[in-house]
Amino acid sequence: MPSDPHVRPARMPFRAPRVNASHAPGAHARSPEPAARGQLVAAPPGMTAPERQGRRSAHPALGRRPGPGPLYRRPGPRSHGRNTRSHYADKNGRDLDKGRVRCHSPAMHLASRTVRRAVAAATLVLLATAVGCAPQPEAKSSATAPGSAAASCAKGKQATKTSGKLTIATDEPAYEPWFKDDKPANGKGFESAVAYAVAEQLGYGKDKVVWQSVPFNKAFAPGVKTFDFDINQVSISTERKKAVDFSSGYYDVRQAVIALKGGKAAEAKSIADLRGLKLGAQVGTTSLDYITDVVKPKQDPAVYAKNDQAKSALKNGQVDAVVTDLPTAFYITSAEVTNAKIVGQFENQGGTPEQFGLVLDKGSALTPCVSGAVDALRKDGTLARLDQQWLSDAVGAPVLK
Repeated sequence: MPSDPHVRPARMPFRAPRVNASHAPGAHARSPEPAARGQLVAAPPGMTAPERQGRRSAHPALGRRPGPGPLYRRPGPRSHGRNTRSHYADKNGRDLDKGRVRCHSPAMHLASRTVRRAVAAATLVLLATAVGCAPQPEAKSSATAPGSAAASCAKGKQATKTSGKLTIATDEPAYEPWFKDDKPANGKGFESAVAYAVAEQLGYGKDKVVWQSVPFNKAFAPGVKTFDFDINQVSISTERKKAVDFSSGYYDVRQAVIALKGGKAAEAKSIADLRGLKLGAQVGTTSLDYITDVVKPKQDPAVYAKNDQAKSALKNGQVDAVVTDLPTAFYITSAEVTNAKIVGQFENQGGTPEQFGLVLDKGSALTPCVSGAVDALRKDGTLARLDQQWLSDAVGAPVLK
């Protein structure tokens, strides 16, 4: 602040050291000599007790005005309270700061608190506005959102293993009556015909279908598949669904018992008649499940990697009977083991018919598309027509109870 030549500069306050009255009776007398800078001086004559209890200023230089004479700091206890004034007096004891509000006065504190509250309120309003105007996260879309399945199942544009192609797998050899002449690609046999009908529903012509050979057990084993779907008389089951996806069932099937004519099992009329016999089936099939869960034989069943081995064991007398699905049983007895007969067929267990389904990768995007195709073929009568064309002989076997 620029100095004014007409104003006498203010002197710093003096403060005399405090002395206990019991030790220095004359402590309250005015000091004859000026006190050193920064020390207190004796209280002016006539100062009352409340005046002597004046509080210390936050800073002695704040708001100080030039006065008629040197300034004196009134002695009093030091205080760090927020409700304080700077108490300066001239040499006659007059309070030069009377009525002036300092930064720590109640009025100033109230004003500061009001400002802080106003700022806080304004900040909250701004935050609320920002949150309200900010883009909100979109709700998670349903896995079956309307139109999503239709979009992903656009004909000929599905997410297949090879773009523009549909890869179908089956086992080798491919047995009749499901396939013809061990050639899945010729379109003959029930499953070959069903595979091409499904492909057409998906928008893939015969020239866009690629066949590959996959062993029966590997088709529904855990792991990523190299095919879009597999068709190989694979029965839909809860256990298998843990590793792969299934389409809707394309064939309702029953299991049957085959035995050599004149053998121990040939005259069986009930399930109980089979319990004392040696039975066999292919590994991993529902045929084997029927032996262990329904028949519950006294001897452990013989298990084979393929149906060809089971048929050979039956021919050689190593087993008394084998279990296969009913259409396969009819084909074996009519074309492969002609001295064998169908002893009977089992009822469906649990009230739900056993069904063959197309096998897909677990979580495949094609699953709803393929199931939709199978459902359409069942609805328009295509499956019934193909059943009549290729499996019409598989009827009439007695039921074992």
